[in-house]
Parts: sequence; C-alpha cells; structure tokens
Amino acid sequence: MKIVLASGNANKYAEMKEAFEPIGVSLLYGGDFKGSLHVEENGATYRDNALLKARAWLKATGIASISDDSGLEVEALGGAPGVHSARIVPGSDADRTKWLLEQLKAKDNRRARFVACLAVVFPDGREPLVCEKYCPGQIAEEPSGVSGFGYDPVFIPDGYGKTFAELGREIKTKISHRALAIKEMTQILKPVIQYYAVRNMEKSPPEIKE
Repeated sequence: MKIVLASGNANKYAEMKEAFEPIGVSLLYGGDFKGSLHVEENGATYRDNALLKARAWLKATGIASISDDSGLEVEALGGAPGVHSARIVPGSDADRTKWLLEQLKAKDNRRARFVACLAVVFPDGREPLVCEKYCPGQIAEEPSGVSGFGYDPVFIPDGYGKTFAELGREIKTKISHRALAIKEMTQILKPVIQYYAVRNMEKSPPEIKE
C-alpha cells in the first residue's frame, strides 16, 4: 500500500520508511513531489495540525497521506510552547532554545514532555487513524550535544542523564515521542492494510492458467 509522507523532512522519512516497510507500506517521500505544498498549521491541537497537513497532501496527490505534528510542553510555562514549538520565535532552533532557557531562568520546576501526533487519511474517505504519544523529561540548564534538532540539546528524557542531542539517533529512535507514535501507528495500520490488500485481490482476481 502506498502512503505519502506529508513532509519534506528527510530525517522523518528515513525513520518512518524503516518502520513501515515490514507491514507492507511503501512510503513515498513528500520531498520528491514537484512544487512545494505549504499548509498553514493553525490548529488548536497537535491532532488538528496533523490532520490539516495529511488532508492537504491527500487532496494534492490523491494518495493516502501521513503527517505528524509535535511539540514541547513545559510545566512551568503552562504547557508552552506546545503546538507553537517550531515557531514560538522567529529564527533558528538555537534561537528558540535560547528563548526557552530565558523563560526558565527563575523557575525551579523544569519538568517537560515532548508530544507527537501521527495522522493517516485515506482516499476512500474512511475514518482517519490518529495516535498521540509522549516522552517525559526535564529541561537542562544549558544546551549540550550536537545530535538531533529542535530542542534536543536541552531536553533530558526520564531515565537518562544526557540530552537527546547527546544520546544520539540510536537511542532517540527507541524512546522518543515520535518513535513511540510510529510504533503504535504501525500496529493500528496493519488491519487497514490487510483490508485494502483483500479488496484489491477481489477487484483483480488472478488469471487461471489452464
């Protein structure tokens, strides 16, 4: 079954492609499609934004589409930056990380969690598949590590004494919010893939050779 990733993020594509191949999904890379599809992420929740992007790509390509929306929620900031994590301030990841540390300067509570929501929509109008997962941890006093992106240099996941940027891709792809969401999505996608496989067989029965 073909599903297009509603993103031009090569890192997301590599991670999802590896996870979905064993269940029979041929994941297409959004970056390979001509032109750029900009979707305004103005939803109030991660679910809203994930569905907005997936539906836009489905409309543009006619192919089942998968999208994700994620963010960092900090307790002392009332859950901010949340759905605005990637655009809370203009500039680079480093600028947003600097903003975060500035906001926490006088705060004792540094608890936080990463959130990831995945959504898959289908051309036949069946109900979308949506799952949301979390990775709890805390915000470090200062950035550390060179791996990863976004707020990875200041996020220390529970059970580890290092930031995501220090732990590296191998560990992050096992315990991160996105990794957990991808794992769950592969499970809830399986029966859907089987349904489409059976339906396609019924539409195009194999030729009987005499």
